[in-house]
Amino acid sequence: MIGQQQERERPEKARRRSVEVVAFLAGFLATLAFFAFFPGLPHVIDWGAIIVSVLVGALARWVCRR
Repeated sequence: MIGQQQERERPEKARRRSVEVVAFLAGFLATLAFFAFFPGLPHVIDWGAIIVSVLVGALARWVCRR
């Protein structure tokens, strides 16, 4: 009984993990694109833009978890 329940949870966990990874990448890349192409901003990707992109990606992953 316990083995069957664990087998059923594995695909669900794997799917949830892949959704979290996609959410992180989408947030990260969208923020980098914003900093790279938004008019009025210097078109330079510096450490601040990278850190903000990582934070936005982590936030997107956290939102998907809930």
